[in-house]
Formats: sequence, structure tokens, C-alpha cells
Amino acid sequence: MSSPSKRRDMDVMKLMMSDYAVEPINDGLNEFNVEFHGPKESLYEGGVWKVRVELPDAYPYKSPSIGFLNKIYHPNVDEMSGSVCLDVINQSWSPMFDLINVFEVFLPQLLLYPNPSDPLNGDAASLMMKDRKQYDEKVKEYCERYAKKENITSKPAEESDEEASDDDISDGRSASSDDVAGHADP
Repeated sequence: MSSPSKRRDMDVMKLMMSDYAVEPINDGLNEFNVEFHGPKESLYEGGVWKVRVELPDAYPYKSPSIGFLNKIYHPNVDEMSGSVCLDVINQSWSPMFDLINVFEVFLPQLLLYPNPSDPLNGDAASLMMKDRKQYDEKVKEYCERYAKKENITSKPAEESDEEASDDDISDGRSASSDDVAGHADP
């Protein structure tokens, strides 16, 4: 049986060799960003997100931590932190899953089939249940505004807001795991 660190290294390398752009953080394989494209034939089609992945020391026996760095409008994604509410990652994770599953199956399924009855974004869940047409428009507006290739390359997501000043500009590296997503507009 292979050790967790060998399995982690193998899974990260498999992800890097796939069609996903993977950007390691701090020269290790425990933290990295992945370029994720919205699934075809969904409201999110054409959107591009930078997704932060943090692997615990016990990976694959313990699930990865996943968060969207640029904004996404979805009932099961916290708009402030980018954290994801997904049972298969948060509760029913199994060592049989790997990182490719997260990006080819779990996240696309999350975007295709939102669950407004278990929300992290109450506003999105409420709008989805009350006015689906307006919800769909808001999803598309967020994709247009925050999920373009230029939003994820060479600058953090929060800098794309008009009110960001030169004093707010960082070098693009996150100082702590709490800085997973951009800040909400005031």
C-alpha cells in the first residue's frame, strides 16, 4: 500500500498532466490553484474560475479543501469566502476519489445541479426558488463580470473591482488559508 504522500504526489501530477492549468503555491504539492471552466450547456458555460485546492497531510484519507477565488453566484458556494458546500467533498469523501474527480465530476455536477435547500449563499438559493429567470440572469451577469480568463491571470480576483486602489494590490500570493476568495463589495 502506498503512503498518503506518494498518493498525493501522484494525484497532483495526474491533474497537472491533464488539461487543467495547475499553479503550485509555495513550491509544494499541498496547495495549488486550478483553472476551472464552467460545464458545457450550463449557465456557467464560458466562465473560467481559479479554484484553490489545499490538501491535508492525511490526503487521500481526508478530503481536499476547495474554494473559488473569483466570484461565482451559486446557492452552494459562499460568495464571500468561495468555499463549496458539496457532500461528496465535505462528508462522504473516500480515498477512492482523486483530484481529477473533483474537477471532472464533482464541481461540474455542483454547477449543473445546484441544491437551494442546503445553501451557503442564501440570497442565491432564495432567488433560485422564487424567480428562476432572474436567478439565471444573475448567474450569467457574474460569469460575464468575474469569470473571464483575464480575471484569473496575473492578478487576484479582488483587484478587478473598480474600487481597488494601488495600496490594495498584493503580489498574488495568499498569506493565509483564510484569504481564499475576494472581498464583498461594500
